[in-house]
Amino acid sequence: MSGETPVTTPGFERFLAAYQQRDLLRLLTCGSVDDGKSTLIGRLLHDSHALFDDQMAALEKLSSKHGTTGGDLDFALLLDGLAAEREQGITIDVAYRYFSTARRKFIIADTPGHVQYTRNMATGSSNCDLAVILVDASNGVLDQTRRHAFIATLLGIRHLVLAINKMDLVDYRQEVFDRVREQFTDFAARLQVSDVHFIPISAVQGENVVLRSERMPWYQGSSLLSYLETVHIAGDRNLVDLRFPIQIVSRPDASFRGFAGTVASGILRRGAEVVALPSGRRSRVRGIHTFDGELEEAFPPQSVTVTLEDELDLSRGAMLVAPGNVPHLEHSFEAMLVWMAEEPMRPGAGGYLIKQTTALAPAAVDELRYRINVSTLQRESADQLALNDIGRVRIESPRLLAFDPYRKNRETGAFIRIDRLTNATVAAGSRSRMVPAETRLD
Repeated sequence: MSGETPVTTPGFERFLAAYQQRDLLRLLTCGSVDDGKSTLIGRLLHDSHALFDDQMAALEKLSSKHGTTGGDLDFALLLDGLAAEREQGITIDVAYRYFSTARRKFIIADTPGHVQYTRNMATGSSNCDLAVILVDASNGVLDQTRRHAFIATLLGIRHLVLAINKMDLVDYRQEVFDRVREQFTDFAARLQVSDVHFIPISAVQGENVVLRSERMPWYQGSSLLSYLETVHIAGDRNLVDLRFPIQIVSRPDASFRGFAGTVASGILRRGAEVVALPSGRRSRVRGIHTFDGELEEAFPPQSVTVTLEDELDLSRGAMLVAPGNVPHLEHSFEAMLVWMAEEPMRPGAGGYLIKQTTALAPAAVDELRYRINVSTLQRESADQLALNDIGRVRIESPRLLAFDPYRKNRETGAFIRIDRLTNATVAAGSRSRMVPAETRLD
């Protein structure tokens, strides 16, 4: 009868509590074209029983129409959502899928393998904790494998899994796995990443995806899903450096004035002293408000509204930080840039903005230091960056911007470059080595 209170049981409440407490792992799959990224995710969802009946029915229908597996289920079609993707059998856009197991919740970004869609891969990397890089066991490590590994580490991903796929096509031979592992290990030694894990799999056959494979007894490690369920990422969060970029000023009535935003890093505590940037004015946190009530403290990535004890003139783009622990305030800075536009990037060209946290400011690249050869990681002289190129640049802005090194803080160390006329995102950047600060508020 309508209006009745839903009946709950202690067991159901315990289940809900346990479900909500499971942590979330954001991961992406990347690698060269046709290495099996979409097939792997489809197999992962299927074998972990994460598909609903209607999804299975749709997959069976798509497999009969577009499938490439000779009548069997074509798991890649679960993620290839665009008509162009299904017709060409490739991934173009970044496809996101959510699923969960008893141990962890997951958001997976399936990114394109083709070189011309590298910018889509960079977009998918920006919020991920871990990258699963697929390699065709027959082909070994290719240029696009190296490109994706470099971009993933450039954008702050600290955990890499090299999934050596299509082991069924090489008769599950250990020497093939060892050869590919050695190829990538030599390359990874030049990347800024310390956690690299290698797993031999067959996405089509489901070997070592959810369950350990009996066809590769020489491999003593865990399956891919088991590793994803247990990899430790809690230590990746920055709980030391308080950074609270202000998104909007909240004025629901004349008696309340708060500053809404997302805690980027650190811990925001009621009663704590804070410094407002770029003004440098100080105050204390009077209250931390959410839809469900007030908090004593807030952690990343909680969205909250903060009230202060003093009337400070703050607006979108300002940032609250802890005294004695402030980012660099700079008009000029160096950064690594991934260029995403068809029109090449040339130093000195105007008409661009950069968006960093909630701040939006005009900015120009006044110098291109070098371009990176992603196959060798060597620096090359260049006078422009073409689509998908990566280079080190120096950027000038009339506005003071609050930056941390990207490897210390992904939120305050990253930015995007925007075309003023079209509002198109033309580049993604990460703040690299810090030069002597122009302004310090310690």
